Amino acid sequence: MTTLSPPRRENRLWLVVRDWRGLASAGYLAVLVALALLAPVVTAHEPNAQNFDAILAPAGTPGYLLGSDDLGRDVLSRLIHGAQASLLASFLAVGVALLIGIPLGLAAGYLGGIVDSAVMRVVDTLLSFPAIILAIAITAALQPSLVNSMISVGIVFAPSVARLMRAQVLAVKEETYVEAARSFGSRGRHLVLRHLVPNSIQPVLVQSSLLLAHALIAEASLSFLGLGVQPPDPSWGSMLARAYTFLYQAPLQMLVPGIAIAATALAFNVLGDVAQQALDPRRNR
Repeated sequence: MTTLSPPRRENRLWLVVRDWRGLASAGYLAVLVALALLAPVVTAHEPNAQNFDAILAPAGTPGYLLGSDDLGRDVLSRLIHGAQASLLASFLAVGVALLIGIPLGLAAGYLGGIVDSAVMRVVDTLLSFPAIILAIAITAALQPSLVNSMISVGIVFAPSVARLMRAQVLAVKEETYVEAARSFGSRGRHLVLRHLVPNSIQPVLVQSSLLLAHALIAEASLSFLGLGVQPPDPSWGSMLARAYTFLYQAPLQMLVPGIAIAATALAFNVLGDVAQQALDPRRNR
């Protein structure tokens, strides 16, 4: 007589890798990060090196694969070096959002009462402002720079993280195993760290991958307006701002960083979508 054994649960990382979309997105991001880290080695020119004999050189010019800008700087070198600032800005903004939003959402969901009401009123107030306008206002108050602009973007993203974390905590703390833990004397920090946080954090982590795409676009927007990376340092947003003036003379200068921003944001979004499917227990057999 044969007995049926319970199905073996697949490793969830394998579920992400098995999906060709997740594999392609992860591969693209890995290559991009590697290029950004090795930028001084893989680029033929310094990002700020000027050559007035090659101003607005077209793509394919010897020594300038993607052409040069209005100051004779290599577009490809600035694109690769600019990836450092753009990726760093994205991770910094999302890190600030998680650092602020997770504790606030956890406190609101776990403590409830007046703490929940106070936190959620602050969250609702921040969410009532248009995100980019609020980010511009905070950046202007802190003084324009890459770090300050990303701190402002993180502050803007924090309310959505707090709301998601609060909703998850409210659902998890009513589960039977949490009630059983309470009956065995689990209280305070032990209950929060042992049961609430591990079982509430997964949707927040998936949301953070989606926020990376929004942070990348926010950095490009703020740098385009002159509130992010300051000249002459490169970033994809500052390259767009510089190339906009010469759109008709050298359209490729604006097209290249635009494609880089779109492709990277798409990779973050796809990776978040695949991770959400992998972490969803209803989709796992």
